[in-house]
Amino acid sequence: MKKSVLILCALFLFSAAALAGPAQYQVTGPVLEVRDDAIVVQKGNEKWEIARDKATGISGDLKVGSKVTIFYTMQASKIEVKEAPKTPAAPKKK
Repeated sequence: MKKSVLILCALFLFSAAALAGPAQYQVTGPVLEVRDDAIVVQKGNEKWEIARDKATGISGDLKVGSKVTIFYTMQASKIEVKEAPKTPAAPKKK
């Protein structure tokens, strides 16, 4: 009985991980700039500009100087496929 429960739990955990979707990342630091379309955060010596829109959830008072953690995913907006270079034909043997 215990073995079947363990197997069922393992299957549930593996299936949940497979359906989780794209990886989520985070960046934490003080806010340098707040705009309607983006927020700029200082991370170490780098400035990170993260896009946002009206659907972006915000908890608390977002303003310059606040320390924030931004959760984001990477999503492609456009994909261009380039043809592979053609390899020259090998010389024919006589």
